[in-house]
Amino acid sequence: MTTTAEPTTSGEIGRARVRKEDARLITGRSRYTDAITPAGTLHVSVVRSTFAHARINGIDTSAAKKAPGVVGVYTAADLGVESVGLPCAWPITPDQKAPQRPLLASGTVHFAGEGVAVVVARSIAAARDAADLVDVDYEPLDPVLDMEAALADGATLVHPDLGTNESATWVFDSGEAGTGDNVADAIAAAESDPDSVVVRRRFRQQRLIPAFMEPRSVVVDPTGEQITFYSATQIPHILRTMTSVVLGVPESKLRVIAPDVGGGFGGKIGVIPEEMLCVVLAQKLGKPVKWTETRSESLLAAHHGRDQIQDITITAKKDGTVTGLDVKLLADMGAYLGLVGPGVPILGAFMFNAIYKIPAYKFTCTNVFTTKTLTDAYRGAGRPEATFAIERIMDELAAELGRDPMELRQQNWIKHEEFPFTTVCGLTYDSGNYEQATRQAMDLFDYAGLRREQEERRRSGDPVQLGIGISTFTEMCGLAPSRVLGSLAYGAGGWEAASIRMLATGKVEVITGASPHGQGHETAFSQIVADQLGVPFEDVEILHGDTQISPKGLDTYGSRSLAVGGIAIVNAAEKVIAKARKLAAHMLEADENDIEFENGTFSVRGTDKGKAIQEIAFAAFMAHDLPEGMEPSLDADAVYDPENFSFPHGTHLAAIEVDTETGHVSVRKYVCVDDIGNVINPLIVEGQVHGGLAQGIAQALFEEANYDEQGTLVNGTFVDYTLPSSADLPSFDTHVVSTPATSNPLGVKGVGEAGTIASTPAIVNGVIDALRDLGVMEVEMPCTSQRVWRAIQDAKGRSTQDTPVDTHSPGAGLGSIDPNNPQGEVQ
Repeated sequence: MTTTAEPTTSGEIGRARVRKEDARLITGRSRYTDAITPAGTLHVSVVRSTFAHARINGIDTSAAKKAPGVVGVYTAADLGVESVGLPCAWPITPDQKAPQRPLLASGTVHFAGEGVAVVVARSIAAARDAADLVDVDYEPLDPVLDMEAALADGATLVHPDLGTNESATWVFDSGEAGTGDNVADAIAAAESDPDSVVVRRRFRQQRLIPAFMEPRSVVVDPTGEQITFYSATQIPHILRTMTSVVLGVPESKLRVIAPDVGGGFGGKIGVIPEEMLCVVLAQKLGKPVKWTETRSESLLAAHHGRDQIQDITITAKKDGTVTGLDVKLLADMGAYLGLVGPGVPILGAFMFNAIYKIPAYKFTCTNVFTTKTLTDAYRGAGRPEATFAIERIMDELAAELGRDPMELRQQNWIKHEEFPFTTVCGLTYDSGNYEQATRQAMDLFDYAGLRREQEERRRSGDPVQLGIGISTFTEMCGLAPSRVLGSLAYGAGGWEAASIRMLATGKVEVITGASPHGQGHETAFSQIVADQLGVPFEDVEILHGDTQISPKGLDTYGSRSLAVGGIAIVNAAEKVIAKARKLAAHMLEADENDIEFENGTFSVRGTDKGKAIQEIAFAAFMAHDLPEGMEPSLDADAVYDPENFSFPHGTHLAAIEVDTETGHVSVRKYVCVDDIGNVINPLIVEGQVHGGLAQGIAQALFEEANYDEQGTLVNGTFVDYTLPSSADLPSFDTHVVSTPATSNPLGVKGVGEAGTIASTPAIVNGVIDALRDLGVMEVEMPCTSQRVWRAIQDAKGRSTQDTPVDTHSPGAGLGSIDPNNPQGEVQ
């Protein structure tokens, strides 16, 4: 359930409206890219490498070319794209190593799943059958799978021409930046002070697969005046620009359409080889071409997320006061750099300090090349990784000091009266009330009662132990002020665009640059406009996802749609009202300064004379009697660039039961109280939180992309890659409180990533809390039954020589993978 304050007016904002999109989405009347097949469409299948690292000695396409229905079989040389590379928009350092990511590999393959050829046929079945006939002569090379080994002297190089497997190292030091003290001094002081402690831990963020509902799909139709380019993408505007940059197609000749898109979670934020190949093939053949990936292709070759090694050092006085935090990361980029992949850990750099007053902080991240699928943004993009580390280390510090972990957090967090607060990273948190959210969460959770139950179970030696997991988090979203992104060398801005068209009949069309993929934009934006203009909710139409209809925009990611795109809409509405006020004054024969606007009506102050905005719109359309110099239109455009990020926060509490005899973990109770500023639609908020919780809990307990010793993904289907169902998750008890953002007129903060960011550490902290009395200090994610069971046995000092082989990526220190048991469950 979700509780929110009831709206203070009878308006739309705050109303729990059912999403207007759902009428088509759940009745099969939606239009996904794979449902689009222009007349004469040819179908594309990609031949993918079966090796993680190998030289290509030759590609024999003769048999495939003779297969029924085949129009052509092409290598990079055949298409003349050997020198064409995909963009990386975030060079985090001036000396960042960025190998060209080809559309098709032509000399060496660098990960299993990389494309080496394409087959074009009259049906997708014919294309896929013929792809199996392409014979590639590979000369295997040593794979590079472990980040630490990749940085060692003498390591096999993923890209020998770069001379290293290190892409870049990025450092933030509060001492050097002047935003805080020197962390080396803080550590040295703590190590020499008997009244201080130093806690060091290593955490692993496993590799995850976005696993969106709709696989990626592309249709390119070159038969009109423009190239019409459909893609299941989160970024139609960015895709249009990048296609022009990569292939030299004039941007004015490209119309990019993102129709209904079935989920993205960051996984559809890239510019991918298959998109560019479809453009090249469509131009070459003069016919529409279409590519839709299989689910196995999606898991294998769509970008992955997370994959970090985190070495965390925290220092504190023995009274609990935190004095310093040092973070050292290794981040696996995979074989190439994604569109924003290098910057994902950097987004997290500003969140490791979280809600705490930490006087000294240093962050060092080294991005590493391996022969795996590239990594890029995945729901939360750097913020979940940071939140996991700081919330885990706070629990470890509490254990070291013998303190209640919630009490320790309360001692160190920013108090509500201290806002606005400038953090050790230099960010200014504008508003928040951690005490309020935490107090409500603890009451709903029965924190004290569950702690008593936990102690009783420990005393009685109950085989099922109870753990309490805590995550008190904040995030920065509303990505982002353009000047801040510029200072971080990001290759775009953070603004968003909107237009409002007042139609002659009084209806309203809203054009937004934010491109939804399931978030409910059409409903929430309609509610905002209905309140701003005083028109019925049903009279508002939201248009998006088509660069010909919505020519300007920076799309959807980073919880920015409402906090940035929504404010652009508000600003456009204010311009509409200003135009309409001028015309209303003329029609009512009054001074413009005497015109009041409320609930859709312009009236003369102190009289009952008024005109509805619909009447004003019709008068503007007729243009029979307009004020001198006024154009016959109320339409308005706005571009909004935020002045600051927004900072949602919350407290998430999980009651975890662990069967110490089998290692089985179950989530008994989950309570969260999130502060997301003012709420536009509570139903949408609830859906976003529920979905985010499912993804965050899935990382904690279920999901991991596993590679064998040769670099082959061994769980590349949903038979092997475990996604939780509703049966695997509890009923979430979700609530909302509000301290409005001060950085935007709606007071909104963002909610799309909150559940994912907060839930993972809450679950893992709960698992460790259940087992800490048994001597267990760490269980690597996902906390499968086998990993938990083995951790218990190791803590007891027992040999695990004869236990089943555990699941883990090579090099992380927990053994190799049993491909017949990829999730590592006890059998």
